[in-house]
Amino acid sequence: MNDSVSKPPIDPSIQVSPDNPCPFLRGLVGEGLVDGGTVPLRTLSQTIANASGETGAKKTLARIQVRGVALIANGACHILQSIFWGAQLNGLRGGPLDKLGAGSRILGVDGGVNEDEIARLASFGGTYADPNGGTETGLNASQIQTFMNDNLKRAGNQSRWYYPILMKFEWPVLLKIMGKGQGDDRYLSVAEVRTLFNKRKFPDRITQRVVSQPVTPPSLILRVAGGLAAALLVFGIVALRFPDQFQPMLPGILGDLVAPPLPEHVEPRAAYWLEQNWALEDRHWFHHASQGTATFPVPYSWFMALEQPRLHFFAKPGMLHDSDHLQRFGFIPSPQTLNTDDATLRRFGYANVYDKTRPVPARLWDPPVNWGAQAENVDGLPVGFARMTGVPDPATGQVGEDRIGLTCAACHTGQIHYKGIDIRFDGGPAMTDLRKLEVTTGLSIAYTLLVPGRFTRFADRVLGPSASDADRDALKQKLSTIGTFLVDWEKTYKKTIDGKTRFNEKTKRDEQQQDTEEGYGRLDALNRIGNQVFSQDMTLSGLSGFEKNLHAKDAPVSFPPIWTVPWLKFAQYDASIEQPLIRNAGEALGVTALLNLSDNAPKDTLFRSSMDIKNLNWIEDLLKGSPPYPKKQLSGLTSPKWPSDIFGNDAWKIDGDRVKNGRKLYAQICAECHLGPVNDPVFDTEFPDQSIWSSSRWQTIGNDKFLNEVQKSVKGMGTDPAQAGVLATRTVQVPGFLKLDPTQKLNAWWSCNLPDISSTDMPYSVGLMVLVDIVSRKAMDDAKIDPKAQQIWWGARQNCPNPGPQPPDKKEPPPWYRARPLNGVWATAPYLHNGSVPSLYWMLSPAAERPKSFCMGGGRDYDPKQVGFAVADGESCKTGQSRFSTRASDGTEMFGNSNAGHSFDGTPGPGKDGTIGRVLKEQERYDLIEYLKTL
Repeated sequence: MNDSVSKPPIDPSIQVSPDNPCPFLRGLVGEGLVDGGTVPLRTLSQTIANASGETGAKKTLARIQVRGVALIANGACHILQSIFWGAQLNGLRGGPLDKLGAGSRILGVDGGVNEDEIARLASFGGTYADPNGGTETGLNASQIQTFMNDNLKRAGNQSRWYYPILMKFEWPVLLKIMGKGQGDDRYLSVAEVRTLFNKRKFPDRITQRVVSQPVTPPSLILRVAGGLAAALLVFGIVALRFPDQFQPMLPGILGDLVAPPLPEHVEPRAAYWLEQNWALEDRHWFHHASQGTATFPVPYSWFMALEQPRLHFFAKPGMLHDSDHLQRFGFIPSPQTLNTDDATLRRFGYANVYDKTRPVPARLWDPPVNWGAQAENVDGLPVGFARMTGVPDPATGQVGEDRIGLTCAACHTGQIHYKGIDIRFDGGPAMTDLRKLEVTTGLSIAYTLLVPGRFTRFADRVLGPSASDADRDALKQKLSTIGTFLVDWEKTYKKTIDGKTRFNEKTKRDEQQQDTEEGYGRLDALNRIGNQVFSQDMTLSGLSGFEKNLHAKDAPVSFPPIWTVPWLKFAQYDASIEQPLIRNAGEALGVTALLNLSDNAPKDTLFRSSMDIKNLNWIEDLLKGSPPYPKKQLSGLTSPKWPSDIFGNDAWKIDGDRVKNGRKLYAQICAECHLGPVNDPVFDTEFPDQSIWSSSRWQTIGNDKFLNEVQKSVKGMGTDPAQAGVLATRTVQVPGFLKLDPTQKLNAWWSCNLPDISSTDMPYSVGLMVLVDIVSRKAMDDAKIDPKAQQIWWGARQNCPNPGPQPPDKKEPPPWYRARPLNGVWATAPYLHNGSVPSLYWMLSPAAERPKSFCMGGGRDYDPKQVGFAVADGESCKTGQSRFSTRASDGTEMFGNSNAGHSFDGTPGPGKDGTIGRVLKEQERYDLIEYLKTL
């Protein structure tokens, strides 16, 4: 360290307070260019702008930047004081500019200079030719950046998120003002830095710039106005640069211009895909096989060229498609190909050393199945992203550019995190936030059009750097048209929803519609599909007036698991669709398969879509495997097993005695609705009368048996009614030329026995059934599927409205929710259909005791004891997480977010809606949880 005793004391003519740690400001004070105490922001910004040597607009920009930094230099508590009187230069110690050890450390708290730190600064530099002759040591812009990064690294935990911002106005500004040379050769002289620190003295050329341009004192009015403008500017710039921290603080339209906050991406120490009876080839194909969707509003190559909607003042922003970026929305990383080394595969959770079996790939099933080439992921996109190639316009047949869309794996592939390890499984609920991705993509397009320099880079990536101006202009016009449509559609949606009402089943009155936040792990799929098919697709087909079919996204649900589903009569929570091809095709249309509903296109193109009917059929086959009878076992995609063999610690060990107790409790409490488990032979032996394989609920349909799940009244269950009410109450209007004729068509095709229903004004449920049916038949014909093969693909399961519980039960009035088998239930948190209960522990508790508000997303750790997520009621959310809450900020109940019902709080019976069982002792809860882990 520097021995200050051996150095001669500094005795400047003007004293500078040691509480002014900024070398540049100390130089201004030391030479008498500004006062040493309080300096008006205008004076300070004008003085520094004069020192910069800039002129015109660049000088004005420099003044604005300096004013913004000076405004916050003394800390947030002193902003008003800075606005009215100015920055307190002798009170900067401990404020934001001090950076508390993350700076250069050249100046000590006593005002003494540490020569060792100046030598450290010089070690980052190089030798430069002095314009005045000779050579000297200095630092260019790149070396200064390296120096500042090292300062942050050295500071460790002392560093704060805003230090990099402030550093942009320290050494880089010093380089701009005091630098010698031109362009990339411009450097900051270490000798001049030493003089500035030791003598508080600028080079004469800098002093001359300042004294030759007198500073006029500001009036109080201008001081206030300028301070406020600077405050707004700084806040806006910081908010745009760091949206994760600031976006929630911004009101109205300002918040809409800033990317939604995202959790920090944390790379796992290890990742594992659980064994589920699929070969690696099957899994990777499922993750990236296109359903024929164009979820994103731009072509594939454009999406790959878009940048993240964040401002980077001294670097380019990351790409929108960067895997690390998309993982912050909850998506799971995926390899480009399986044809790579094991080390790469293991990084993505594949080819794990714990794998015990190697299932036969579906391509080699007996008989062999020809399902085309193995899906590749050449750009390393996450699970659920698929490229659609050779895309013809449904109306014109003209082949356009490749498109990018989400496939079913985006929503039905899950993972849990535990102490830096990721456990991944197919068919489980995703923990993604699709609304945030929607908004971020739209903002990325807007930033590309509006932020200087971005469109040039975008066009270089899409067209190549040598593209002509005419081609660039055409590209910009196309992108602008897409951006305008997205903005107009959001306005149309808001205006329409503001003018619509809904019936609240709980309050028994009409109220204005409004969205319920979906957040991580939830999506209002049913209302979104209706909005897409019956409104946006009609608008894109040139039809007007059908925005009236829009409905608020107010019934979000947790993504349901899809293992076992092919052998269940009903898949959805509300038991709304029996026919699997209709179920899958409706999902594909909902995530934006291109669809022609125009009356101006050739007649043979009506109802034509981009839907890949072959892949949809194959996905269903891959999921279901062979029939469960007569073997009495499931194949295809099986539910994931509790991963105790991966972790191996006590928290994940299964307690055999508790499992035995829990199995008995399951038979007493759960089997009545959820039936016996599908994968526990011990249960079948001990409780043969309750074995699912001997259940009368297996219904023969065609040549196979399907499980007709128990359906319970929403009222009796006491759970949130919003999702069940979507198909029960929503209506849609369609143009007459479509000739949907739901009664005639569904009765003819499926013997539905429907009453007469208008062909232009109908229940949403029936409208969706018949429209998806027509589109699917058209897709089969367009794909030239043989009529006999079509019949096999359809199977014998009907496309008719759900008749309700079978046998009929007057005690269970509509609408209904169905109870599914509980295999793999441990991997499906949070619970209830709307994701309102964070763990199995709380599911087995009285509903009144359940947490009413908790946070989701952001890599939240799984809790193996409670099985799900251990939360604290009303907890604070980390940056970017979404908050689930049963109540709005004003205390009223959130529509769609009730966590009541399915409650263990007494004896079920008349007048006790929501009560399904007695209060369980603490030990009983954990015994039952232990058993559920094994399913």
